[in-house]
Amino acid sequence: MGGATHAVDGRANRKRWYRQLYVQVLVAIAVGILVGWRWPDLGAAMEPIGSTFISTMKMLIGPIVFLTIIGGIANVADLKKVGVTGLKALTYFQVGTIVAMAIGLVAINLFRLGEGVHADPAKLRTAGSAQQYVEQGETQHWWEMFTGLVPESFFGAFVEGDILQIIFLAVLFGIAIKAVGPIGEPIIAGVARFTEVVFKVLSFVMKAAPLGAFGAMAYAVGAFGISTLSSLGSLIALFYVTSIVFVLVVLGGFLAAYVRLNIFQLLRYLREEFFLVLGTSTAEPALPGLMRKMTFMGADRATVGLVVPTGYSFNLDGAAIYLSLATLYIAQATDTPLNVGQQLGLLAVMLLTSKGAAGVAGGGFIALTATLSTIGTVPAAGIMLIFGIDKFMSECRALVNFYGNAVATLAIAKWDGNLDLARARRVLADRDSAELAATSGAAASDAAPSGAAAESGGATPPKPASEAPAS
Repeated sequence: MGGATHAVDGRANRKRWYRQLYVQVLVAIAVGILVGWRWPDLGAAMEPIGSTFISTMKMLIGPIVFLTIIGGIANVADLKKVGVTGLKALTYFQVGTIVAMAIGLVAINLFRLGEGVHADPAKLRTAGSAQQYVEQGETQHWWEMFTGLVPESFFGAFVEGDILQIIFLAVLFGIAIKAVGPIGEPIIAGVARFTEVVFKVLSFVMKAAPLGAFGAMAYAVGAFGISTLSSLGSLIALFYVTSIVFVLVVLGGFLAAYVRLNIFQLLRYLREEFFLVLGTSTAEPALPGLMRKMTFMGADRATVGLVVPTGYSFNLDGAAIYLSLATLYIAQATDTPLNVGQQLGLLAVMLLTSKGAAGVAGGGFIALTATLSTIGTVPAAGIMLIFGIDKFMSECRALVNFYGNAVATLAIAKWDGNLDLARARRVLADRDSAELAATSGAAASDAAPSGAAAESGGATPPKPASEAPAS
C-alpha cells in the first residue's frame, strides 16, 4: 500500500507536459523561427532579448564554477587525486579532439564540396564583424591560453568571464583552504551555503529560458534569413550529419563500451539542456544544468566540478569538426591543394589554435582564422565564403561540445572509480528520475554540497531517485 501511495504521489507531483521547461523552450524556438521568417525586421529587433538572457546566464557561470570547484577540492581527502583527475581529463580532451578533427577531415575529403567553386582569394573582401574576427585571429597565438591563465586581478577574471582564469583561481583557493585545516572549515561551510543561494538564483533565471530562446532564434532567422541556407546547404548538411555520426557512433559507442551506459537515454535525460543550447546557439547557459545533472546521476561532485568547466575550454568536439570541415572546404573552394602530410600538419595546428580561442566571442571564426594564418597556404580571406552560414552551424557546434563534455565527465568519473554506475543506470532508465533531476529544487540541492556536509568535511551522497523532492 505504501509503495502504491508513493507512486500516486509521484504522478501527482510530476509537472504537466506544458509546464516542462524543455517543452516551453521548444515552442519558443518554433515561434522565434516563424517571427524571423515572416517578419524579418521584427525578428532582428528581438536580438536584445536573447542576448540579455545569455548575458544573465554568463553572469552566474563564473560564481558557480568558482564555488563548485572550491567545494569539490575542499571535500577531497587526498589533494593528489585532484591533480590526477585533471591530467586524466586533459588527456581525454586531447584524444577526443583529435578523433573529432579526423572525422571532419575524412568527411570533407570524401565529399569534396568545395571543388568547382573556384573562388579567387584576391577578390574576397572582409568587412564588419568578419574583419574583426580576421584581425583577432591573425594576432591569436596558441600559447596565449597559458600566458592568459593568470588574471590581472582577482575580480578581473569574473568581469571578463574567462572560465580558464576562474578555474585557476578556484583551484588555488580550494587547495589553500584544504591546506590550512580546521581554520578553513567555516569558509567551506560558507561556500556551501553561498552555492545553494547561487543555484536558487539560477532557478529564477531559468524561468526566462523560453523568452531567451525566442529572442535568439527570431534574431538569427530575421537577420540572416532562411534563404542563406540554400547557398551552402550541402556544407551545412555535411556538418550536421558528421556531427550526428560523431555523437551517436563515436561518443555513443565509447559510452556503451567503457562506461556501460546508453547514449540515447543520456540524450533524453539532458533534453532540457538540448533545447536551451539549440535556442541560444551557445552551450554556456547549459553548463550549470549539466553539472547538477551529472552529480545527480552518481558522478562524484569533485570530479564534475573540475571536468565540466575545464571541458568547456578544452573539450570542444563540435568546434574541432567545424574547423577541419571549414578549413578543407576553403582550401578546395580556393583551389589550394593540400596533400595528406599537409592535412596532418593542419590537424596539429588546429589542436593548438582551437584551444587558444576557447571562450572568446566568435571563437569558432577566430580559431579558424588563426589556423589559416598559421599554416599560410590557405587564404584567411576565404572565411567570407562561409561567413553567412556560420550562425546556422553554431547551434550544432554548441550541441556537440555539450554532449562531448557530458560523456567526458562520465568517462573520467568511471576512470577515477567515482561513478555510481547502478544509480546512473537507474536515473537514465527511469523517466521519473530524469524528470525529478530536471526540477530546480532537486537539482539545486544535489548540485551544491549541503552546509552540514561541508562542516563535517565530507561530501553529501546523492539522494536516491525515489527520495529526491519534486519542485
